[in-house]
Amino acid sequence: MTNEIFSRQELLLGTEAMEHIASVSVIIFGVGGVGSWCAESLVRSGVRHLTIVDSDTVCITNVNRQLMATTSTVGQVKVDVMKRRLLDINPEAEIEAICGVYSEETADQYDLDSYDYVIDAIDSLRDKACLILRATQSTATFFSSMGAALKMDPTKIDVAEFWKVKGCPLAAALRRKFKHAKTFPSRKFRCVYSEELLSNQGDETATAECATNGADAAYHAGSTIKARVNGTIAHTTAIFGFMLAGLALQDMVSASDER
Repeated sequence: MTNEIFSRQELLLGTEAMEHIASVSVIIFGVGGVGSWCAESLVRSGVRHLTIVDSDTVCITNVNRQLMATTSTVGQVKVDVMKRRLLDINPEAEIEAICGVYSEETADQYDLDSYDYVIDAIDSLRDKACLILRATQSTATFFSSMGAALKMDPTKIDVAEFWKVKGCPLAAALRRKFKHAKTFPSRKFRCVYSEELLSNQGDETATAECATNGADAAYHAGSTIKARVNGTIAHTTAIFGFMLAGLALQDMVSASDER
């Protein structure tokens, strides 16, 4: 059955590339508006060894943009719902669902060197900075999502090396944090981002009680906490996630060509 699932992709990429994609190990930190779409794209593209990490449960305000979020899954653990969906796509995949966070306190629990790819879709500024520092010290190939909130124009979503990302408040806050601490990523890495920055038009207090993460938040300069909830829309977060998956897949195919 697995061969039939991926027959169209194998027609495009070839058998050797598909075998390599099936052999790699990927970990995604954060399976919200960006990470959930990234995870699905990877599994639909033949990635069989995937670990997903997130500590949240599905909230009603997640339904507009997060893949696993429906009215019937509200209150359920996100990674558990996501795992069930991914295994429904490919029952032969090996999906590890970790209900937890990546932070300075928990970082040692994750052996990043044991993965071929580390994908950052973390919302918290503090935790995101920690992952960037650790991941760039590891042997894994690393990709990161910058802020997907307050964006609507799909044509403005782009990819750049972290220090060349423009117009993104989250990227700017991360750079300030690194400079203030005089601690920097060990190597360059590519990010998905958008220069677009819209303003909230609705009542920000309406979703505040459900907002536990920071991708939908604006950050005070130099702060590690969110200032307010920001609006997000499905196609933007999905494109961010798909682009992260695309970057990883491109790298996998290139690596298979070099073997």
